[in-house]
Amino acid sequence: MVDVGQRNVEVARKGYAAFESGDVPAVMDLFADDIVWHIFGKSPLAGDYRGKPAVMEFFGKFLGMIDSQHTEVNDIVANDQQTVGMGTVTLKRKGLTLEPKSTDLIHPDSEGRVKEFWRFSDDQAALDGLLSD
Repeated sequence: MVDVGQRNVEVARKGYAAFESGDVPAVMDLFADDIVWHIFGKSPLAGDYRGKPAVMEFFGKFLGMIDSQHTEVNDIVANDQQTVGMGTVTLKRKGLTLEPKSTDLIHPDSEGRVKEFWRFSDDQAALDGLLSD
């Protein structure tokens, strides 16, 4: 039997890899139907997105705003109740580049699907500025 914490690490790795490769259907398969995705800050994207359709809409808005994104995952740790991913996100928009450190907190459901997601940035003000017009 697979350890639940290890399963949650593997799900997170699959999610990061699928997002990096642009495989949105694979990303969405890792989400619970009633997922809640929290975006902090003061950018036009800030808020809570509830359910797969709302999260998909958020992804569309986000990807439509930026020129490129790359996430370098430094570490993922997990237990049966939460997964934490730490890394650096390189964002490019309108000739500007930002490389904030990020910490993602993921709460999985009993099947390992993402039920709730938070991303914390080490420079929220700079991120808000990049994502605002």
